[in-house]
This record gives sequence, C-alpha cells and structure tokens, in this order.
Amino acid sequence: MVHNTRGHVSEARSRLLATATRIFYAEGLHAVGIDRIVAEAKVTRATLYRHFPSKDELVVAYLQGIHQADRDQVGEALASGLPAADILRAIAESITEGIRSARFRGCAFLNAVAEYPDPEHPVHKAVLAHRAWFLHTVTDLLAQAGKTPPEPAGRHFVMLRDGAMVAGCLADSAEICDTFLQGVEDLLRFRVDS
Repeated sequence: MVHNTRGHVSEARSRLLATATRIFYAEGLHAVGIDRIVAEAKVTRATLYRHFPSKDELVVAYLQGIHQADRDQVGEALASGLPAADILRAIAESITEGIRSARFRGCAFLNAVAEYPDPEHPVHKAVLAHRAWFLHTVTDLLAQAGKTPPEPAGRHFVMLRDGAMVAGCLADSAEICDTFLQGVEDLLRFRVDS
C-alpha cells in the first residue's frame, strides 16, 4: 500500500480502487480498460501505475478488498457470541441480502475465475485463497455446531452458496434466497446416526 507521510492510504489509490471496484463488478474485468478507470477516478496513468504496476495487480487488489469486506462481515457474526449454528444462519442471511440487492451481479470471485481460468494466474489464486478461507470458516462452524460431518457439509454449504449466487442473477431472487436458506437449515439439522 502507498501511504502518505501521515500513514494514511493515498487518496488517489483509494479513489482508483473504489472506481475499479464499481466498474469491474458491474461490467467485468476484461471489459474494463485502464483508460476508463483512470478517467473516472480522475487520476493520471502514472498515478495508477505508481499504485498498481499492472491491471492484474489492480484486479487482485479489487478482489482482496471484497475478501476483506467478507471477512469483516463474518467477523461481526463470529463476535456476536451466538452459537455456531446461528452464526452460520447469519452468514447465510448476509449472502441473501447481497443477492437481493439492486446491483447484484453474481459472485465477484466466481465472475473473476471465469475470466481468469489459468490456475497459476494471480487473479485465479486470489479467488482460490478467498474460497479456501470461506470453506475453512464454514467447516469450523459446522464442527462447532456438532450435528453434521463438517467437511462434506462445509463443501455442501459452499456449493449451495455458489448456486444461489449464480441463480440469483437468473431467476426470482426471493425464491433463490428461500431455497438457499432452506438448504442451510437442512445441513444444520442433518444428524449422523451412531
């Protein structure tokens, strides 16, 4: 990060990232050029490249910002002191809030990986890192809830989320969200017979 002499993140960097985040999410990563980001952020190309030496680094920073927002939201749920099952419900509810929002255009990470399929590309790696964190978090909570085998249930939760994020762009979001929340409830109720 580029900081000014007072230790604050550069205002130009913040503006660039906010502009890129808005446009990348709405229109796609490859569809948006550097010239447009520079123009809308009201900075020079030199300023952009001082903060982000390549477009790929800007895309990774965009994804890291979304990842941090997700971590913060999950962190709030974790800090609530609620039982693990209720924390999972809160996470699921926050996902449905996103799907129901007016500007929803799917999962930023699934969208990004579709545009960057090479598993060695830094954008692809940023997507995988986010998904690994999310799966680990959900699996840990399922283990704490203690009613269902956590590893397969965690993978199932992530798949339910992925499906809801994709379907939320294609169909009635209320129905998609209800189906997703019901799937999470089913996971939480599932018990393994001893």
